[in-house]
Amino acid sequence: MIGATRRVLQILIALVAVVGSIAHADVYRPAYLELRELGGDRYDVLWKVPAQGEDLRLAIDVRFPTGTVDLEPRRTTVAAGVHIERWSIARPGGLVGAPIEIIGRAAGVTDVLARVERLDRTSQVASLPAGRASFTVAPSPGLLDTARAYLLLGIEHILTGVDHLLFVLALLFIVRGFRRIAITVTAFTIAHSITLAAATLGFAHVPQPPIEAAIALSIAFVAAEIVRTRRGEGGIAVRAPWVVAFTFGLLHGFGFAGALSEIGLPQRAIPLALVTFNVGVEIGQLAFVAAVLALGVLLARLRVQTLPWSRWVPPYAIGVAAMFMLAGRVAAF
Repeated sequence: MIGATRRVLQILIALVAVVGSIAHADVYRPAYLELRELGGDRYDVLWKVPAQGEDLRLAIDVRFPTGTVDLEPRRTTVAAGVHIERWSIARPGGLVGAPIEIIGRAAGVTDVLARVERLDRTSQVASLPAGRASFTVAPSPGLLDTARAYLLLGIEHILTGVDHLLFVLALLFIVRGFRRIAITVTAFTIAHSITLAAATLGFAHVPQPPIEAAIALSIAFVAAEIVRTRRGEGGIAVRAPWVVAFTFGLLHGFGFAGALSEIGLPQRAIPLALVTFNVGVEIGQLAFVAAVLALGVLLARLRVQTLPWSRWVPPYAIGVAAMFMLAGRVAAF
């Protein structure tokens, strides 16, 4: 009995850590740096830093290489919890081959997305995780470089997207059998691919705050379906999980599109970047599903014993996490 109780407590601690990671993700949102080449060794700079109000700005800044000069003072605005700065810089010989550093106390705790837009309409995209403080401006990339960059961005986005992973995890608590899991995951993939493409290419536009709140609600709905299932009540998620996955997958696709719109697409390789980003999302999603299923098989073989009430911990923990996200996202409207 003592051993079983200890295992249940370990499960509870892990679930508390999950909720804590969601809170952490809301506080430390990625910063965004965009450099747009103007010609004559000049660049427009757009620097977005997460903030709470006009004063509570993350302590993070950009350090350009030696020889860089500001051509004008920074123009600063605050909108939707983001501190936005715009100005122009110049450097003899340009920035190609030069390192750009992210400095400040918050540089080790928040991610940074960096984008360089060149005159020839090619782009360089870099994702700097917390603690990686610099990147080097590269020459115009080839198609292979673009594909690789957006593939990695897709993988990173899904694996750091707690809300998307919680939705998939909740479905896995309901769906049984490899065939049904494969159909459900495929339905989710098709749905979010449709809305990702439609929103990114400009065929559909939905404001992000309501979409993000609806995504949180989709997680809460599936968590409630887990509870209904374990009470012996058949819900739609049990009878037709692919319908639920497809329906809410359309919402999640708009969420992916919001992240991709922040990064932007290279004008000379829009289809390639869109496809490889989506493929990266799928690779990350399938890796997560495989890890969860492998963990389930391992626990079944170990025959881990738990208290009867512990079976209610996962759905209620997922539901609480979803409502926590919902409250934060509605408050941000």
